[in-house]
Amino acid sequence: MLEIRFHGRGGQGTVVASVLMANAFFYAKYCVQSFPLFGVERRGAPVEAYLRIDKKDILIRTNVYTPDHLVVMDRTLTGSIDVTKGLKKNGIILINSSEPVESDLFPNFKTAYVDATGIAVKHKLGTRTHPILNTAMLGGLTKVLNLCSMNDVEKAIKKEVPEFVDNNIKAAEEAFSLVKFI
Repeated sequence: MLEIRFHGRGGQGTVVASVLMANAFFYAKYCVQSFPLFGVERRGAPVEAYLRIDKKDILIRTNVYTPDHLVVMDRTLTGSIDVTKGLKKNGIILINSSEPVESDLFPNFKTAYVDATGIAVKHKLGTRTHPILNTAMLGGLTKVLNLCSMNDVEKAIKKEVPEFVDNNIKAAEEAFSLVKFI
């Protein structure tokens, strides 16, 4: 079983990102489980969401305490919470950043980055001050994990995203092509 923890802020689309990724993996013939950690939900507050994937039924029903990989939707979270808590050795961290993160920020993990904020703004997803970057991060995660296809992601977006479908697909595709490993 593969477990992924998403860290973001309220309003960025963190929970929806985990749902969209679950749908993409479902289309790729995986069993999936996706759910958020609820707390004081307000725009800008730290948010967590979880995703499990496996080729067999998933019977566990707890939070993800020892994820295999992380998605960090807001780089500023790394200064306020320990996003790597419980992350397994050899875990990959995908972070929303316009430039490489410092090599000493996550010294024991493989790190990738993509400017999901810039991509979301470019494709008019959300507003300039509150971009919704979930589909951009989805494209980046698809490239990083290489477990499902962009076709699966496109199907998930078409099924779950109510508006600006083409913009969201373009954002995912652009992030897929621009994600870089550090």
